Amino acid sequence: MGEVAANLDAARAAVGDAARAGARLIVVPELALSGYVFADAAEARSAAVSRDDPGWETIARELPEETVAVVGYAEDAGARLFNTAAVLTRDGRLGDYRKSHLWGEESLFFASGDAAGAVVETPVGRIGVAICYDNEFPEVPRRLALAGAEVLALPVNWPLVDRPAGERAPETIQAMAAARSSRLSTVIADRHGCERGVAWTGGTAIIDDDGWVAAAPADGVGTVIATLRVRHPSDKSLPPFNDLFADRRPELYG
Repeated sequence: MGEVAANLDAARAAVGDAARAGARLIVVPELALSGYVFADAAEARSAAVSRDDPGWETIARELPEETVAVVGYAEDAGARLFNTAAVLTRDGRLGDYRKSHLWGEESLFFASGDAAGAVVETPVGRIGVAICYDNEFPEVPRRLALAGAEVLALPVNWPLVDRPAGERAPETIQAMAAARSSRLSTVIADRHGCERGVAWTGGTAIIDDDGWVAAAPADGVGTVIATLRVRHPSDKSLPPFNDLFADRRPELYG
């Protein structure tokens, strides 16, 4: 928590390991460079980094050509801080998305972003980016799918909640439903363990465009990799008769 240099090095190592294992889209958790459970606004600011911080280059150097990393961090934007995800390649930064739906005490430290997710053109396709609580609103992944996203990158910090034995975390179930309802494969990177009394779900998962979990880690810290079918963003067909987007009746959804 708050150890930016150590967290940056851990993120760099994780990105490098995933890239060497063959991953082409790599997602690191929400606020990976700072930690999440801030004591106060001063601590949040001390753990924030700017978009031009030289540390970003150490992560970018781990990326082969045609590989993309999405990394969560606390963004120092001068007068305001944002809960942000950076989209990186070896050749530079492709974009940043600022979380628009803030959870719990996040609003004490961060300003809200002004977009419901972002779609970024990358060497591996059109990547939709949202952060954690954003995905609790079905409109966000649907909006990104309608905007042409081919895969959703979702850095998260999901606090552990009670659930019936044998059930997945409710956030995972919701992400599975969202992936299926828009045929939008989703790559989730979650925290594991405990930070200042907050236990994390450890809900890292790769969800295919049918809504099934294609890969998830066993208990413990680790990297998971899966091969995903990536549809053309306009292909939402459900043969032989249906199409998810063509069948929509938005005039009825007021």
